[in-house]
Amino acid sequence: MTDDSADAGWFRGLDPGDLDAARDAVDHGGTDTPADWPSRAVTAGFAADEDDYYDALHDATVNATREAVRERERADDQQLKYGVRAMDDAERTANELAERVSEWAGAVFDDAPTGVDGARDVAARDPGTPAERRAVSLAERVVDLADEADDLRAYIERTAPAVAPNLSRMAGAVLAARLIALAGGLGDLAKKPSGTVQVLGAEDALFAHLSGRAPSPKHGVIYTHDYVRNTRPEDRGSAARALAGKLTIAARIDHYAGDLRPSLHEELDERIATIRARADS
Repeated sequence: MTDDSADAGWFRGLDPGDLDAARDAVDHGGTDTPADWPSRAVTAGFAADEDDYYDALHDATVNATREAVRERERADDQQLKYGVRAMDDAERTANELAERVSEWAGAVFDDAPTGVDGARDVAARDPGTPAERRAVSLAERVVDLADEADDLRAYIERTAPAVAPNLSRMAGAVLAARLIALAGGLGDLAKKPSGTVQVLGAEDALFAHLSGRAPSPKHGVIYTHDYVRNTRPEDRGSAARALAGKLTIAARIDHYAGDLRPSLHEELDERIATIRARADS
């Protein structure tokens, strides 16, 4: 917006009660030079006095902030964040409840298998007593949670490659989503140095190290990647650094460009091959 009239300001041409239009003006308006905007608002008839102007400006900026937060929360990378957190919670809770089912079912049925698969077996049984009905009902809840976790995993595997193609190809959809969740979003991940990406998920170990109670962690959740987990222990630090460096670049490409870069993945493959070849030298 240019300062080309006596009543120029973010409020120019606005109805004081139209918060959506005010939000757009606050988001996209601007001027090359400062001015006495409250006085101009009064002169233009937008506000009755200076206090009225600041009340309108407050309402407009609060509305703009609220809508910006809503847009961010609806972004696809945020949906991945919520999805992977929900999947982890569903899996953890299903496994914990499966232990309770195993204990209870073992007391009321002659043969009760363990784990989530055991809960599926118990859920399919025909209870004959109140205790058996409760054990079967609990087993059904375990099955529901386990199925929900599977559905969430399938959602993540469909969504992550579209949101972060390079990160998903390099890390796998679930690990990519987990890194995005730990960072707070794809943009936040893209802004982190590779050393931080390397230890995401190892915050407790890092704090213990900083307080002098433990050695520095070599990796966080990226340990689950084949390139780290299946590299011999003495070379895992090098593998984790190499992987974190490329993951950082992948996140930046995904956030700022969005196109798939096969050469990036080939470079990582070659680097890991070099690190693993040390065992043969």
